[in-house]
Amino acid sequence: MSGDTMISVRGLAKRYGGVVALEDMNLRVERGTIHAVVGENGAGKSTLMKVLAGVVRPDSGAIELGGQTIALDGPNAARQHGIGMVYQELSLFPERSVLANLFVNREPVHNGLISKREMEARSKSLLQQLGLHVDVYAPVSRLSIGERQLVELARVLLEQPRLLILDEPNSALNQRETERLFTVLKGLREAGITMLYVSHRLEEVFSICDRVTITRNGRDVLTKDRAELTIPEVIEGMIGQQREALFPPALPPAPSAMRRRLTVKGLAGGRLSDISFTAQSGEIVGLAGLEGSGVSDLLDMLFGLRRARAGDVQFPDGSGLPRSATEAARRSVCLVPADRRRNGLMLDKSILFNISNIVVGARGWGSPWFSPKTALGRAMRQIEALRIKGQPYALANALSGGNQQKVVIGKWLEIGPQVFLLDDPTRGVDIGAKREIYGLIREMSSHGGIVLFSSTELPELIGLCDRILVIYQGRLAGEVSGADMNSQTVLHLTNTGEMPGAGRQRQKSHGGKA
Repeated sequence: MSGDTMISVRGLAKRYGGVVALEDMNLRVERGTIHAVVGENGAGKSTLMKVLAGVVRPDSGAIELGGQTIALDGPNAARQHGIGMVYQELSLFPERSVLANLFVNREPVHNGLISKREMEARSKSLLQQLGLHVDVYAPVSRLSIGERQLVELARVLLEQPRLLILDEPNSALNQRETERLFTVLKGLREAGITMLYVSHRLEEVFSICDRVTITRNGRDVLTKDRAELTIPEVIEGMIGQQREALFPPALPPAPSAMRRRLTVKGLAGGRLSDISFTAQSGEIVGLAGLEGSGVSDLLDMLFGLRRARAGDVQFPDGSGLPRSATEAARRSVCLVPADRRRNGLMLDKSILFNISNIVVGARGWGSPWFSPKTALGRAMRQIEALRIKGQPYALANALSGGNQQKVVIGKWLEIGPQVFLLDDPTRGVDIGAKREIYGLIREMSSHGGIVLFSSTELPELIGLCDRILVIYQGRLAGEVSGADMNSQTVLHLTNTGEMPGAGRQRQKSHGGKA
């Protein structure tokens, strides 16, 4: 792919004390393309984006826009040069209207009064283009997370940027909302807008981007057209190792590990119908299925968040389904949710507070009083054991996605779980953090834990699990293990509910009878 250069970066460097964030970073983005920048946390991609948005000033290096060297000494300077950025964390005012959020600090005024009519006229065609059909006078708090993300995007697009920077724009979106966003981004590309796209989700990078730059240790290590790359090559560039190195081998059972079993018979409720299986300690059981298939319903029932209509479940303690999340925690059952920011953490609280959150609420023994000294001990224990990059009193919202997820896992480890329900536990975290979380999951299993592992990333399921249960339209469509645990078989089963070749076999059988 070749074309006019929209923006180029040469030799950017940025240090924070003794920490090197950027060192000889180079980038060239062609006009009218979607250019992905990928790398582990700490690879330099976020600092690079903040430099281009005028939020961070580099120590050295040059930036050219349209062939001219520019100085970006603040966000206003970046906006004046036609650079807009949509951040991962939404910066909307929830109680203000959609219109008010679209025109923050730049409201059109007539005769000294803000003109809502002009605001509506200016934004109408753009909102239609984005497929955002909402009441613009309603507060943003009434919108879905996907609609809010589109409002954030619309706010930046109203400034008519030449270069649009997107930092993990779909990290909080579900599959349907992500597909909608990608349709919008492809339309913007066709309209001539150039985009820089930062994401941890490599499958999505390959589905939407034209060109990819890989960063590692503050430098660019490779830039190629997406069509010339494969996902394993990108991973190897990001971590300096082949993809297979991501998944640690199974560990031998710990000497103190107890043999435990979870039995599910005829479970029904929500989308589920007649689900039966057994899971035991020492193995990692994968759960695969399309969105809405019933995987989330199963995890919710096992954790006491949803009631079952029928069926029998026996946990290692000999009891049945928990009646609430609190009862589940008290019975050593834990759930690591897919959306850690809304369901797994208190973002405005410290690591220390989050780590103690479950054990203090679930325990039925000891002093009823909160002990700061004990809480500090818990936090230090998990920070050291899980290698969390943060001090005990640091707020959760100041951590990277990978470290936030480690805090979620750490708070559950404090109760000594016997059953681990893991719902997409590496969603939105970088490759390095994924490796560490995979290692933790191996340890959970080897120490006698029963692990049910759900993931939207098929390579994770195949690389980490001992066997995979596939749920299709609420029923258990099949189980794959051994040589059958390959992408073709699992994809076919999740999308059709049948093992590959089952349809042909059935037709052959019917033909024989005829």
